[in-house]
Parts: sequence; structure tokens; C-alpha cells
Amino acid sequence: MRRALLAWPLALTVCGVVCGAVPPESPGAAPDDAGPAFARALGPRTFVFPQDHGPHPQFRHEWWYYTGNLEGADGERFGFELTFFRYALAPPGAAPPGASAWRTREIYLAHFAITDVSAQRFRFAEKFSRAALGLAGARTDPLEVWIDDWKLYDAGVAASVDAAPGVPSALWKLEATQPGYTLELELRPRTPPVLNGEAGLSRKSSRSASYYYSIPRVAVRGRLMRGGEPLAVQGLAWFDREWGSGDLAASQAGWDWFALQLDDGTALMFYALREREGGRDPHSGGTWIEPSGAARPLANADVTIEVLGHWTSSDGARYPAAWRIRVSALGLEATVRPVLADQELRTRPRYWEGAVDVSGAREGRAVGGRGYVELVGYAR
Repeated sequence: MRRALLAWPLALTVCGVVCGAVPPESPGAAPDDAGPAFARALGPRTFVFPQDHGPHPQFRHEWWYYTGNLEGADGERFGFELTFFRYALAPPGAAPPGASAWRTREIYLAHFAITDVSAQRFRFAEKFSRAALGLAGARTDPLEVWIDDWKLYDAGVAASVDAAPGVPSALWKLEATQPGYTLELELRPRTPPVLNGEAGLSRKSSRSASYYYSIPRVAVRGRLMRGGEPLAVQGLAWFDREWGSGDLAASQAGWDWFALQLDDGTALMFYALREREGGRDPHSGGTWIEPSGAARPLANADVTIEVLGHWTSSDGARYPAAWRIRVSALGLEATVRPVLADQELRTRPRYWEGAVDVSGAREGRAVGGRGYVELVGYAR
């Protein structure tokens, strides 16, 4: 799901400073028949891996999104988020913006956050840069996405033989640094890519859709530097990939996104699109994933979400802070609670995204788990 709302206002914020390029199209604008236009997600497509892990420059925006839960050797708990956005200011084939090497048709944005549970501390940082002079960019073969020294890249080593059939043979690495924390991780997919929505076509409104897939279980190991001290960590991450050229509808205020990894090997992704007048937009949806990687689409009516509590930031932004999620067709009832109340990224725009714990039952048997939740559109 997600992130067009994040990328668009942030792109406008930084465009006048770093770009020096053709102004972007207005959100949802009809393409000009006389000139180049961005491609749009209009129907299902055939996904090709590993090529689709790389950039899709014919579309206006896309993102590479990693979230996960880590543990140190002594049991210390950490959550992490590292995400990269590509935002195009003009479609391929548009008139060149000029001869300067500093000029660009694309900007890149990135967010890096750490939830340090034992220290009861949440830290975040953001970067943005033009796709010029090697400052930021993305490539397909081998996969690499970067802004300065923050990067996701393919290390070129095959996964071990214990991976399930259909799992990508890949070893990816993540690297990022902010004051107090440096993350260096190796990531190996443990499930195949899961196509969300209609064979990967994710409809967000009657006039907007994107291409969206997830890898819901990625084994993680590596090093977290905290205050200059190295900590060996390992855990489980969730990888989201999405690209398109549209935006949410004017009637939609934001979304609540859940990515839950249960300890029986199953996983649940669901995004609840919120309407400005209250209630949930019928285009909300998600995916249930079996341990084998087999996926089942979930429609808006399949999932009920009850908010159990709230957290309010120091300046008055009020977010949900606990949930009860029911999927009757799966016999699932789960309670989801943040590991820290304050996991708000005070970036542009502001949103809440953080590590959560899961407890409940599935078909009469107790089940637990961990995951990540994203809340967009609550801060004004």
C-alpha cells in the first residue's frame, strides 16, 4: 500500500531547493496527449524478478520499504525502518531541463528509524537528494538504491539451500547511519514475492492504482552500532515494493497499514484507507500469507479493526495506539500493541510507524507475533 501521500508533499517541499527541473504534474492530472506522460497502473501485469526489484522510471513514484524487528545476543529488542522513495518531476522523454550536471528529473527521499526498546528511545532521520552527480539513484542489475551513504544493494551471493521453493536467490544489504545509531544488515528472503491486490494491481480509489508486492519474511542478521558500541543483531524483516503514478482520492484522509508476522509462519498485511468524513474507504484491502508463501487476497469487508486506545504527541497529534483485528474467515482474532508509544517520525510530512507485538488466537489456538504498523494522516 501506501506512500504516495508521503512522497508527494515531501517532493513539493524539497523540489524548489534541490531540483532545478521541470515542475511535476499536478496530482491525478490527465496526461497531455501532445507530449510525454507518466505510465499508469491500469490493469494487471506480469511481474518479472529480479528485474522488478529495480526502478521503474516510466512511473512517477515508487518506494523500497524495509521494516523489521531485531534482537541482540543478550535479548535486547530493536525495531528498524529504512525506506527509499523515488519521485519523478517529469516523465521520460520530456524536454531536457538544461545542460547543467546538477539538473535532474528525479529526486530521492529516505527515512531511517530505530526503536531501541530497552532504552525506551525512538530515533529517526531523513535525507533527500537529486538524482544527479551520483548523489542518489537506483539501478536494476545488480540492484542498488542509495542516497549518500544510505543504501540497499544486492551483495551477489545466493541464498542458502534451506530457503523454500520460489524464494529469490539473493543476499541484500542495508546500510544507514544517524546520530547515535548505525545499521549494517544482511537480508535473505525466506518467502517468495507476494502479489497484493488483483495479481499485483492494488486499487486505492476508483481512479488510482499501483503495482504492489511484498516479501513478508526476510531473515536478517548484522550489526547495530549504538553510541559507538557494536551489537550483533538478528531477526525478521518485511519488504514492500510499490510503484505507480496516481494519488489517493480527495475524499481519503490517510491510512492505517499493518504488516504482522505470526509465530506459526503465517503473515497478514492490511491497509485501512480512512475517509475524511469518517469511516473506512471500500478500497481498503490486504493479503493473508501462508507459511509456504501462498497468498489469499482480503477485501475491505473481510477484516474488522477495533481501536483499543490512543497516544497523543507533545503537540497534540492523536494516533491510535492499540487494535483488535478480526478476520472471521480465517478464525483469527489478534491484539496489536506498540512496543513504544512514541514512534512518530517528525519528518515532512509527519507520520507514526513503529514496531508492535501481536497476541491472540487462530482457529482456537493461541498465536503471537511481531510486526510493524504505519499511521498516516493524523498529524496536521
